[in-house]
Amino acid sequence: MKVFLQSIFGQLLLIPYIFWRVYQAIPAKKSWRIPVIVFFVLELLAFFTGYFFREHLPDEWLIAILYFCNTWYIASLYITMALLFLDLLRLTNRYWKWFPAIIICNWAKVKLALFFLILAGTTGLMLRAYYNATNPVVKHVYLDIPKGESKRDSLTIAMMSDLHMGEFIGKKLARRFVSVSNSTHPDMVVLVGDVLDYESRHAEQQLIEEDLQDLQAPLGVYIVNGNHEYRANRFAKFRWFARTGGIHLVDSVVSPDSTFYLVGRDDYVNLKRKPLNSLLTGVERNLPVIVLDHQPYSIAEMVMNGIDLGLHGHTHNGQLWPYPLIMKFVYEVPYGYYKKGKSQFCVSSCIGFAGPPYRVGTRGELILLHIRFIPEKGN
Repeated sequence: MKVFLQSIFGQLLLIPYIFWRVYQAIPAKKSWRIPVIVFFVLELLAFFTGYFFREHLPDEWLIAILYFCNTWYIASLYITMALLFLDLLRLTNRYWKWFPAIIICNWAKVKLALFFLILAGTTGLMLRAYYNATNPVVKHVYLDIPKGESKRDSLTIAMMSDLHMGEFIGKKLARRFVSVSNSTHPDMVVLVGDVLDYESRHAEQQLIEEDLQDLQAPLGVYIVNGNHEYRANRFAKFRWFARTGGIHLVDSVVSPDSTFYLVGRDDYVNLKRKPLNSLLTGVERNLPVIVLDHQPYSIAEMVMNGIDLGLHGHTHNGQLWPYPLIMKFVYEVPYGYYKKGKSQFCVSSCIGFAGPPYRVGTRGELILLHIRFIPEKGN
């Protein structure tokens, strides 16, 4: 499991450091130290049990282990940041002796107080992170597109990306996503990739396709592939898409009501996906063109082909701080609205989440695009 492999970093580097600092902070009594040792031993046993026996454990057990280990992994990131900050303060005190005497004389009590402060702060942070992940907001984006010869004056699109339905996102959240979308009364709904997480069986067992059938949009629901669609049972996922009531676009073009074009690209991981210019063959360029492309890697290609609007997901806007800062060095457009030349782009922070349900410094969102089709200047 990829989530287990990501956690190895925490198990091998962060956890020993945290254990060492916690062991130093608490009183040297069995009543304190034994529970701490038991917690860290149980966490390690759970991690390696899940990792080595993942193919044999019941889904309920594996999901519980994933939840526990990856929740602790995320918490450990922020505990480590706090501990490193405190170590930096201690280091500066060695040279400048700026700690007041009351701290130096009561160092054991100060360490214990800091232990509880970090514990309380991390708990509060994780509770807020859970809320941010499981309660998506509606973000309104307003933009104008030249209408050409289109007879349409406006269009509202509910854009949901990275639903990641699987071990952590099940029927309850799927219903919430559908409810949020329907509350916006869009003309059209687009699911911009990574609709399923790893395998399709979790969504199949919970009949989540029936919930997606409740999405309401007069112009229809459209689905494109993300990189997660190419993990595990790809063709089973495609068959499942057909049962959702949505239209699955794989390197294909539709014109929902003959007033604009919608281009659904296959995901970037498919090295054999068609180039954009070949998909535009036969497209009347006097009508607006909107492209759904999960990963925001093809900005230049879209500008070159005169695309009016590109819609993307994938980045999660980093999901967990400080990753949003790193995303700015990875993608030309890691998040939000962007205009380049005459082309416009919108990258969502995604309505779902990767791994367990936590977001720090970001928020799950449905983007509601309010598009005005306007006459070009000079016409």
